[in-house]
Amino acid sequence: MTGKLSSRGRVARRVLLVLGGAGLGVGVLAGTAFAHVTISPGSAPQGSTAELTFRVPNEESTADTVELQVELPTDHPIAQFLVEPVPGWTISVRTVKLAKPLVTDDGSFSTAVSEVTWTGGKILPGQYQDFSVSADPLPAGVSQLAFKAIQTYSNGDVVRWIDLPQPGQPAPEHPAPILTLTPGGTTGSAASTGSAASTGSAAGDPPAAAGSDTTALSLGAAGLAAGLLGLVAGGAAWLRGRRR
Repeated sequence: MTGKLSSRGRVARRVLLVLGGAGLGVGVLAGTAFAHVTISPGSAPQGSTAELTFRVPNEESTADTVELQVELPTDHPIAQFLVEPVPGWTISVRTVKLAKPLVTDDGSFSTAVSEVTWTGGKILPGQYQDFSVSADPLPAGVSQLAFKAIQTYSNGDVVRWIDLPQPGQPAPEHPAPILTLTPGGTTGSAASTGSAASTGSAAGDPPAAAGSDTTALSLGAAGLAAGLLGLVAGGAAWLRGRRR
């Protein structure tokens, strides 16, 4: 009897150990998926008007995010780039003169926004903030736009989300938010039309950021859950066999 109890105890300890490690793995995966600055939606049709939202999480445990700077691609400028006010934050916009004016249905534009900076507010540890803009129209003849972002903390730390993915190379540690542009008139990838939230939320609220990270996390969690169920079922069957 003592031997059977000892064996059962060992199996129980193994199951608990695996469960604990699996839970830690999910936590690490979640942290990796949602740690960087992202853009939503992840894609939009060329030539369309889109509301774009930059989601900025605070990665520090003892410092606040106090500034966000987003650089716009000037090689493919956006004629009308409007910034949504965020309570508690001051907005600064920098423009550049275009070598060749942009001609749209709304007229001709000789300047374009090259940089937007949000200052004066705070993103506390364990929270995130959404910053929304309107882009009209999105450029044609290009497959993607990279919006390089620089995040500054109250302790002086600066994180530069400016790295671009390279073919055949691992994903960059500090990727720039990238908007994929589909051919004009494509359905299923329409630009966002809803109003994005502009107030900070607790980290426990589920972020609705870029689709690739969310999909990877969902698939990983589903596979992990299935494996755990199999492990528990196998342990239970083994115990029943020992009793018999």
